[in-house]
Amino acid sequence: VQLVESGGGWVQPGGSLRLSCAAPGFTFSIYAMSWYRQAPGKGRELVGSISSRGGSTNYANSVKGRFTISRDNAKNTVYLQMNSLKPEDTAVYYCQAGNYWGQGTQVTVSS
Repeated sequence: VQLVESGGGWVQPGGSLRLSCAAPGFTFSIYAMSWYRQAPGKGRELVGSISSRGGSTNYANSVKGRFTISRDNAKNTVYLQMNSLKPEDTAVYYCQAGNYWGQGTQVTVSS
């Protein structure tokens, strides 16, 4: 099983990015999916989660109102839309499902 994140990069404060996590060949639709992040020198932090059918989401207080998680089960893909980005959002972002993790994608927010 392989989870593959993409969409990271550099963005100025106030900007937006959309991360994707694809899971080809994976029984995607039965899993709740989560996004985590890890900033330099810090532990891994839960950003938010989405239920298996997408009907329920929850977010860390630090991103609530700025980040949105969605999923397309037909495409075996989960998304993390990040708006109003701040320098403190700089981190490696990972998707997770059950015992499976992606390799991470770097997001850097700076001017």
